Amino acid sequence: MATRTDAPTRREQILKEAARLFAERGFHGVGVDEIGAAVGISGPGLYRHFAGKDAMLAELLVGISGQLLTGAKRRAQEADGVDPEVLLDSLIEGHIDFALDDRPLITLHDRELDRLRDSDRKLVRQLQRQYVELWVEVVRKVYPALGEPTARSAVHSVFGLLNSTPHLGRAGALPGRGVTAGLLHRMARGAFAAAGG
Repeated sequence: MATRTDAPTRREQILKEAARLFAERGFHGVGVDEIGAAVGISGPGLYRHFAGKDAMLAELLVGISGQLLTGAKRRAQEADGVDPEVLLDSLIEGHIDFALDDRPLITLHDRELDRLRDSDRKLVRQLQRQYVELWVEVVRKVYPALGEPTARSAVHSVFGLLNSTPHLGRAGALPGRGVTAGLLHRMARGAFAAAGG
């Protein structure tokens, strides 16, 4: 994911705080007034930006799935003609950035995906399938002996590993972002190597 240098918009601030609060207390455990207070506006003021909590949840979950796919496609384009090992490392790095920087969204996805409208949930699943397929293609280039079902299972297993970050403890309790990112990267590559035999 690209690192932004400009200040987040009010809408982005609202989404960030909504994700944090939803992850901490559950979707139904948070009111619009609390989200508004977290960003310094009244609860009703949120309705200038979102139709309601359901719209925030949909934008968070559809949005992150789209961002992951877009980022992976960009990495693949930038690595066109490059050794597939380099692209696999780049994909892993991008997912680690997400897993470390957007931990509340992982928790939110695990707990609240079923609360989305059917159309939004289907869109999330469609984006996720495309993301997985991009990874499977790269993994099979790096490990040509892997069959497609095994490569797909390996990709899902690595996602499970990387997406375990909400269970690692509070951000301040981790050994440091660089150390944690390096560990996750080595573990992901080790899992793919083990699957590739």
